[in-house]
Amino acid sequence: MHGYYHKPTETAAALIKDDAGRVWLQTGDIGHFDDDGFLYITDRKKDLLKTSGGKYIAPQPIEHAIKQSRFVNQAVVIGDERKFPAALIVPKMDAVRSYAELKGIKYKDVAELMRHPQIIDLFERQTAKYTTDLAQFEKIKAVTLLDHDLTIEGGELTPTLKVRRRVVTDKYKDLIDQMYAAKEKVK
Repeated sequence: MHGYYHKPTETAAALIKDDAGRVWLQTGDIGHFDDDGFLYITDRKKDLLKTSGGKYIAPQPIEHAIKQSRFVNQAVVIGDERKFPAALIVPKMDAVRSYAELKGIKYKDVAELMRHPQIIDLFERQTAKYTTDLAQFEKIKAVTLLDHDLTIEGGELTPTLKVRRRVVTDKYKDLIDQMYAAKEKVK
């Protein structure tokens, strides 16, 4: 790449020279090299969360790990300017209903099921199970279950199905604030 067409400011911001005089393109991606020298892109720099303690967290690998649970359909890690990371989770409803039936959990509607202590406990345990290799400051300390999918039409997802984190945190601000407040009371 030689630069952006007729955009010298953007070109100067994107192309940088190192001490050896090589020119590098800053893509905004975060990744790592493996032992064989292969580059793995793991997140976007703009998607990093910064806790109130100053720790940076890449949410996408954590979300991917949480979604390994057979009970989880969608997951969004939050925690920007908060004391700890938490997650909004959209369950796989068929799996949750089966679990509730197996455990004898009675409920009137999906919203009530999502608030049931045994169901919340299930998701806290599932989240912990699939994120054991995280650093302590990256571990999810609270979860809130949503009773509906995140969608493009709802504005929470892009057309390529990436989470619009700012939209999600704004749209579910009250639920998020309640989750953090409840967790703070427990401490």
